[in-house]
Amino acid sequence: MYEPQKFTLPTLDGISEKTLTEHLKLYAGYVKQLNHILTRIEELAKDSEANAYELGELQRRLSFEWNGMKNHEVYFGGLIGGPTPLEENTLLAKSITERWGSLDLFLARFRAIGLTRGIGWALLAYDTPTDSLQTFWVDEQHLGIPSGVTILLALDMWEHSYLMDYTPGEKGKYIDAYLKALNWGVVHTRYEHARTHRVH
Repeated sequence: MYEPQKFTLPTLDGISEKTLTEHLKLYAGYVKQLNHILTRIEELAKDSEANAYELGELQRRLSFEWNGMKNHEVYFGGLIGGPTPLEENTLLAKSITERWGSLDLFLARFRAIGLTRGIGWALLAYDTPTDSLQTFWVDEQHLGIPSGVTILLALDMWEHSYLMDYTPGEKGKYIDAYLKALNWGVVHTRYEHARTHRVH
């Protein structure tokens, strides 16, 4: 069974403590529901033919809860330690510049992805086979998941992540606040780890 990770988060400029507290509770809920589903699947699988319908529905729900847990761990993990700039001489900075022209151009692109209509996630990911950085929008958190990539940066664009601090029309302010609060050292470490553990 899975346990919610503990995130020691600093006071953030633009994202209130109340929002973070409630958001962390929601994350813990994903973990709880995931454990419940995994347990129930094991029980029903003892007679998979008789329980085929319920098993099918639980398997569909499993990816939603799983990704809810994992995406939030990337999201909150990127805030640990407080705002930390991306050092220019790092491999990640060089790769971003090579892919998008500059960090500022990447941030503008990523911000635009975050403003996609609807609820979901803006993601920066590393694609192992091509040794390249890619960006994605994922509806909700289980529809259109990119396969075979390592998520380096996950921006939650569900309403619960910003509505206590911003109106629906102010999503851009929330995105700016998150990106300013980001610890790029964490993102860079994820990138280095993903590249070091490439499977050829």
